[in-house]
Amino acid sequence: MTYCVGLCLQAGIIMLGDTRTNAGVDNISTFSKLQVIEQQGERVIGICTAGNLAITQAVSGHLQQGVQLDGQRRHLSDVANMFQAAQLVGAAVRAVFAADGPTLAAQGIGFDCSLLVGGQIGAEAPRLFLIYAAGNFIEATADTPFLQIGEHKYGKPILDRGLTFDTSLSDGLKLALVSMDSTLRSNLTVGLPMDLLMLRRDGLRIAQWRRIADDDPYFTKVRQGWSSALRAAYLALPAPDWV
Repeated sequence: MTYCVGLCLQAGIIMLGDTRTNAGVDNISTFSKLQVIEQQGERVIGICTAGNLAITQAVSGHLQQGVQLDGQRRHLSDVANMFQAAQLVGAAVRAVFAADGPTLAAQGIGFDCSLLVGGQIGAEAPRLFLIYAAGNFIEATADTPFLQIGEHKYGKPILDRGLTFDTSLSDGLKLALVSMDSTLRSNLTVGLPMDLLMLRRDGLRIAQWRRIADDDPYFTKVRQGWSSALRAAYLALPAPDWV
């Protein structure tokens, strides 16, 4: 299992993903689930992956080699906009399914993968997409400025309550980290370290790339501060007058 979250805000893009892979209680490893394509001044694209690691690595391999799109072999380095980037990733997912899907099905293994694709190309506004296992996708909007993949249920409430399209990158980062911490506390199959990518609108370069481990000073402050604030908040609530 994994947890990855992407925020598409007025000020830019934030993508955050854990690194734990789990093939049984005695086979737990660390793999980065966040990849970045950067051409400074021209484009930055981040990709988060969740699901079967062999499938998502195969999708990554297809993207590196080039994928057929509209009759041409295309790469993320040469698509014209983020919509085409999402189309290309979807085409890569379908190519892997065509190659491996029947064999996986014969072994009783589902075709399990999902990806977040976010970034900015040229003068176009930053955009964020969620690509499903069928290769189709949805896009984040100003009304719903975040998308999640993997074990998302524990980290969703804080984003539902606190995040808007106008949230600053700094506050968005805090919400993303609290969302991740909530998931880490409730699901042992999601684990540190985690990878963070931040892009500022029209910056067209990586604004922040960071691996956050359990000894990261800022993340420690966030974890402790949020736990303390939650305890203080529920203790401050009035007692029910019917008890």
